[in-house]
Amino acid sequence: MRDSTKRGAAHADDAVMHCVTERQAREVLDALRNRMVEVGLELHPDKTRIVYCKDGKRRGSYEHEAFTFLGYTFRARKGRDRQGAQFLSFAPAVSKEALKRMGREVRSWRLHTRSDLSFVQLARRINPVVAGWVNYYGRFRPWELNPVLRRINAYLVRWIRRKYERLAPKRKAIAKFQEIAKRYPGMFAHWRVTMALWMV
Repeated sequence: MRDSTKRGAAHADDAVMHCVTERQAREVLDALRNRMVEVGLELHPDKTRIVYCKDGKRRGSYEHEAFTFLGYTFRARKGRDRQGAQFLSFAPAVSKEALKRMGREVRSWRLHTRSDLSFVQLARRINPVVAGWVNYYGRFRPWELNPVLRRINAYLVRWIRRKYERLAPKRKAIAKFQEIAKRYPGMFAHWRVTMALWMV
């Protein structure tokens, strides 16, 4: 169940409440709505909903089967157990909206144009931000971050091609990028997540 806002300046933060049954969820929602009225607040009409937490044990369907909270989207996702058997669970992963925000920020850095900086200086500039993304969004299904992290690597390859004339051919630039990453695997905060995608 999602919550929240108000008429005027005061507001409540988003919240998630987990219930065992749909009936219980509706009872809690009614009680919460009444309580909000008592204190002069109201639930946000677009954010407030009952979500069916569908997984391998819960069949059927419902109007809402996913929700986004604190940058994560919770929905049914495929996974594998320790024996390798596939199963369906209701689990979080970085949301599409969060990925888009990160992508816009990476693009705004224009890394490939900063030939005035060294590789180490580039790392120092972006590592605090990228490490924050990896540490926060990488807690669950970290591979979902790959599109953004690969984009950073692509910009770094473009930086190499632009900075060094002899490495202008893409093949040579990628080879140099891989050489640097192997030699200094901790230089960029995201390399521990993405190197497997490049070392082929």
